[in-house]
Amino acid sequence: MVSELAADFTERDRALLDFERTWWQLDVSREEAIRARFQCSADEYYAELNRVLELPGAMDHDPLVVRRHQRRRARRHRDVLEPTPATTADRGGAQA
Repeated sequence: MVSELAADFTERDRALLDFERTWWQLDVSREEAIRARFQCSADEYYAELNRVLELPGAMDHDPLVVRRHQRRRARRHRDVLEPTPATTADRGGAQA
């Protein structure tokens, strides 16, 4: 069973997670680095990254990156469902 899960986790999937771990060290913008390294738009990259983050092999490959993205995703989800006064003000909402 483990070998089947590992087979579903490709070299490109690994490269996406490796990039997420190190992109901030590059001398170019994140979007430029995405286009150069993965030959896709930023939107396509983020869609693919979200798919990779759901794969069982992702946690095995880089648990820190996966957990960081899970926390960010949960925070964004929580902010949408339960906006605080600060997040409402940031979005141009009414202030108290």
